Amino acid sequence: MMFAADLFKPFEFEFFRNGVIVATLAGALCGVVGCYVVLRNMSYIGHGLSHAIFGGYAVAGLIGINLFLGAGAWGVITALAIGGIVRRRPIGSDAAIGVVTTASFALGLALVQLYGSPGQNADALLFGNVLGVTFADVWLIVAVSIGAALFIGFGYRQLLFTTFDIEVAKATGVRTGLVDGLLMVLLSATVLATMNVMGVTLIAANLVVPAVVARMLTDSFGRMLGYAGLIGAVSGFVGMNASYHLDVASGPTIVLTAATFFILAFVAGGSLRRRAATVGHAH
Repeated sequence: MMFAADLFKPFEFEFFRNGVIVATLAGALCGVVGCYVVLRNMSYIGHGLSHAIFGGYAVAGLIGINLFLGAGAWGVITALAIGGIVRRRPIGSDAAIGVVTTASFALGLALVQLYGSPGQNADALLFGNVLGVTFADVWLIVAVSIGAALFIGFGYRQLLFTTFDIEVAKATGVRTGLVDGLLMVLLSATVLATMNVMGVTLIAANLVVPAVVARMLTDSFGRMLGYAGLIGAVSGFVGMNASYHLDVASGPTIVLTAATFFILAFVAGGSLRRRAATVGHAH
């Protein structure tokens, strides 16, 4: 009984309840959006965009505009800049992402060091902080999650075609440029909405790991979206609780929880393959 009481004790605090809600929704959101990132081999842009948005966050705070809108606009501009560089110069997308996003991240770090962090300390932004989660963050993640659900629901076919075969998508009349642009907007909003819980440095992992685990479990795209959302949500819920009890930043504990799912899926997958091979040899 004492163990159960200790386990549920943090739920007495409003900041923790807010943190759990945001972490759970953020995990589900990152898991679903991450499916498109992983299947389109865009894992590096998820990593880079999270760092670039930190630069936008610092700039927005410095010039006194809304942090969410300013950083979001910066993220979209960064994504479009990367696309423009790749189209106009013989440079690989990974190289363009590396140059643009790391420069933006460095700018953010320099501005924070020179003028201070807008709203909260830099460590909380970089690694996540359950104490920094407010009721406004809950509404923000709810709004972004609803927007993501609507975008994926209404654009499911276009997203599916663009993800698996962009040439076929173009041939069937899908406006792939518009789909890519909207996906970048959604990715930027996801990064911003989860920044307080995950921290800039670990958001990319939350985008990638649940989606990779889901891909290991199924070949169905629809089921992959569901599995990734569920794995991300459970990782957020468990990781947030572990964060409180271990007195560790929320970002690392959430990612380590997701990584545990990866290890389990990897080991289970290897066991199933060996069992199938054994059965095949027996016949």
